Amino acid sequence: MAERYRFESLGEQHLQLRATFSCGEDALDQYLRERARREMEQRVAAVRVLYDSAEDRLAGYYTLSAVAVERSDLPPALTHRVAKYRVYPATLIGRLAVDREYQGRLLGGRLLLDALVRALAASREVASFAVITDAKDEDARSFYEYYGFQPLLTEQHGRRLFLPMETVKRLFAEREPGS
Repeated sequence: MAERYRFESLGEQHLQLRATFSCGEDALDQYLRERARREMEQRVAAVRVLYDSAEDRLAGYYTLSAVAVERSDLPPALTHRVAKYRVYPATLIGRLAVDREYQGRLLGGRLLLDALVRALAASREVASFAVITDAKDEDARSFYEYYGFQPLLTEQHGRRLFLPMETVKRLFAEREPGS
C-alpha cells in the first residue's frame, strides 16, 4: 500500500487543494493560494507540499530558496577554518506551515526534515554553508531550536536562525563519496 503522505513539488494538480489549506496564519495561507505557484515559475522559491492521499488534501508545505549570510552574523567558532568571505551561500526555509486539521501530528517536523534533506542534497551541486530560517513568533523559534537551529549573532535579524550544513550532514549521517 502506498504511503498516505507524500512530498511533491507544488503543481497544477494542487490548484483546488490550495484553496482549502488553512494553517491559522493568514499570511501563510494567502501565500500558498496566491503567490507560491508564481514564485516557483519565476524561480524565486521552490515550494514542496505534503500531500495526504487518503484525504486528497494538502497537509502542509515549505519553501526553499537561496540566500546569503554575512560572515559577521555567524559565530567565529563556525567560520574560523572557512575561507574568509564577507558572505556565505545558504539555503532559506522561507515558509513552513501545517494545515490546522493536521497540527499536533508531528508533521511540522516531517516537513522540516524533508527540507533539510533537500537542502543537503542541493548543497552537493550548489554550495550552501547553512540553512537559514525566520521564525515568525516564539513558538516557531522554539520549534526550530528544538531541531538545533541557533540565532544569528546580530540583532538586526530578530528571529533569524541558522543550522550549519555540517550539522545537517551529521543529522542524516551522510558521507561524501570517497570518505
